[in-house]
Amino acid sequence: MPAVVAHSGFMSLSPLLNKLANHARETPSMHPDAVRPQLQAVLDRRALSVLFQPILDLVNGRIFGYEALIRGPSDGTLHAPDALFRAAALLDRVAELDAACLEAILAAAVERRLSGQLFVNVSPASLLSPNFSTEALLDRLQRHGLAAGQVVLELTESMPGFEYASLRETVERLRGIGLGIAMDDLGEGSSSLRLWSEIKPSYVKLDKHFVAGIHQDPHKVHFVRSIQALSENAAARVIAEGVEQASELRLLREIGIRYGQGYLIGRPAALPAQVPGAEALRCLEDNSIAVLPSGPIFIPSQVRAEKLLIRAPSVTPDTACENVLDLMLEYPDLHAVAVVDEGVPVGIVDRPAMIEHFIRLYSRELFGRRPCTTIMDPHPLVVDKTTLIQELSELVVRKGKQSFTGGFVITDAGRYLGLGSGFDLMREVTELQIIAARYANPLTGLPGNVPIQEHVERLLAAQAPFVIAYADLDQFKPYNDVYGFRQGDGIIRLVARLMSEACDPQLDFVGHLGGDDFILLFQSPDWEARCQTLIERFDAQRMAHFSAEHRAAGGYVSEDRRGNLQHHDLMTLSIGAVQIDPLLFRYYQEVTEAATAAKRVAKRQAGSRLFVDRRRQPPGRKGPQA
Repeated sequence: MPAVVAHSGFMSLSPLLNKLANHARETPSMHPDAVRPQLQAVLDRRALSVLFQPILDLVNGRIFGYEALIRGPSDGTLHAPDALFRAAALLDRVAELDAACLEAILAAAVERRLSGQLFVNVSPASLLSPNFSTEALLDRLQRHGLAAGQVVLELTESMPGFEYASLRETVERLRGIGLGIAMDDLGEGSSSLRLWSEIKPSYVKLDKHFVAGIHQDPHKVHFVRSIQALSENAAARVIAEGVEQASELRLLREIGIRYGQGYLIGRPAALPAQVPGAEALRCLEDNSIAVLPSGPIFIPSQVRAEKLLIRAPSVTPDTACENVLDLMLEYPDLHAVAVVDEGVPVGIVDRPAMIEHFIRLYSRELFGRRPCTTIMDPHPLVVDKTTLIQELSELVVRKGKQSFTGGFVITDAGRYLGLGSGFDLMREVTELQIIAARYANPLTGLPGNVPIQEHVERLLAAQAPFVIAYADLDQFKPYNDVYGFRQGDGIIRLVARLMSEACDPQLDFVGHLGGDDFILLFQSPDWEARCQTLIERFDAQRMAHFSAEHRAAGGYVSEDRRGNLQHHDLMTLSIGAVQIDPLLFRYYQEVTEAATAAKRVAKRQAGSRLFVDRRRQPPGRKGPQA
């Protein structure tokens, strides 16, 4: 169904359909007179084709099931599913179309002899129609020779204006006959968390927005981790949609996501693949770990509730319910309206509560002229603008689901100031967690000591062989003494850039311990060649940071650590590398001690050089090779 419905869910049913029809009439191809005969022909001739896209089990590497995707006639304007269902919504025939799609999908699945779970998209509103009664569904399954346990109804969050109580009862009946329940596109719509809590699905499908480029976005990493933690607590399993890159798949698997779906695994097809794509298989068989993306460098001061303030209009206790509804229609992004008596907040009316009251037949006539106090929450969460975000999040948790859905009231010395939303609070808390977890060097932007240790420990825990390379600048203090700290910072940034360029960002990790000390953690098989290239590029580019006189002399005179004047050679780069076998190295300290010892050996030799301690590689164990 079209997205416009989601913005109209708080209207009564008749105005909702009228608004949808008006929207459709603005598009020439969606005029009722134009699409009515086309849709009728599709339903009469059952002119629906079915494609299946595989869903991969990221634990065992096998195809777990398939999502069925519907297409209309290829030679008509209703070929695309969006156009097809938009036409059905315009003509109030979505439930009929959903039933026809289910029939086509079941027949196609049996004909193609598909194994595993079969995921079928269904509108929540359709489940409340006779076409999807338990008797009708069992009859269809029996006719096609399918067991209820093979089918998962995937609820699309396309229309929030349904009654959750009826939906809960229906879902329980369907679950009682063995059908699985999934929720589609988590994170795409406004009421997905509410839908999750109401229907308690066995599967939650994560919207592709949060999967695309997750290996490059720390915010997405933390969001998906949060969803994974929620799903574990709710006894649900996450299916990540839109997986297109091996780096995305690797990171999702490491986070703990159980299932994946996307072009990397298999494209939609009438005869779908029975095994995942070769690249996806290689990724699952590879025991290397993902390199987590780095976040921005920002150390926040104490963030307070005022940062979440939404300047929103309020109403008085005697305001009629229908006037509050009109206010919500005027401000579609407003999640709630505060009820204020002489400047003091006394209640809150949230959008879901308004929907619950006005979606029913004759609801406006019954509730419209009553004062809003009859539907408001008389005990809203009220906080002062100076409340710390951490304290506010604890208050929201203690208050419960209502304060997350309806938000909270922000005051200034007890006087109404505005509103705050649970979503904005969750986003702010997530950002603070990212900042707290990502210590980075302020000069280079590279991860510092804490992320370095975390990455090493992740490698050891995964029993992934890797190489640690400890890089250090020789004669750096004399350079700072002669050229100053500004020039010295330039050299540090040069080394950081060259190291980042020398590494594969999907496999290799670059960290900055501080000063002129750097750590590289390689999973690339050509790590040694990368180190040699790094040294060569440093030797070539460092010369621009010395004066012509010093380049000609091969050095300069400066005080040594004891205060005596001494000639110092031009700065060079030393790298000590150790091949780490996780069966021999169990702790972070053991790894860093071995790397430090290798670096000392490298610094004893003249010029820029790489020293590799190969004694740490036991016979018969193959780690990364040059």
